[in-house]
Amino acid sequence: MMRIWFDTEFIEDGKTIDLVSIGMAREDGATYYAECAEADLSRCDDWFTENVIPHLTGIRAPRRQIAADIVAFAGTKPEFWAYYSDYDWVCLCQLYGRMIDLPDGWPMFCLDLKQMAVAFGSPKLPEQASVEHNALTDAVWTREAWDFLHAKTAGPAIAAAITKATTP
Repeated sequence: MMRIWFDTEFIEDGKTIDLVSIGMAREDGATYYAECAEADLSRCDDWFTENVIPHLTGIRAPRRQIAADIVAFAGTKPEFWAYYSDYDWVCLCQLYGRMIDLPDGWPMFCLDLKQMAVAFGSPKLPEQASVEHNALTDAVWTREAWDFLHAKTAGPAIAAAITKATTP
């Protein structure tokens, strides 16, 4: 099993979620970042234009290439974590079509760091020192926050119980 923390940037209008970028950080320190060629940036609102667009590289790949890259990056038994993960998980799953089309061995759920923090009494998480609203730096921060919760709040016994409960 490989633990992976990820984040996405996306455009949403209440009916659709359009992946713009995705960043991932693996527990072995490797990272992955991609921007989606099919994202319709003409649909951006003012907030997205001001807070996300400045952090995009402009180097975009087709969704099918991003999907293949992520399979190679994540492997066959990943454990996915994100912060406020609902839309991030939808963006990731939709790279493969329907949820039942996820790669073999992948979970059909994502673990949410915010829910974990709430379960541990909502401790103040470390400040993000890197740029916010960049999918890769946000993914790296999510890993740092996960490490913080395990080291400072959860403790080794709880961390082991969570790992055991979430490992197929």
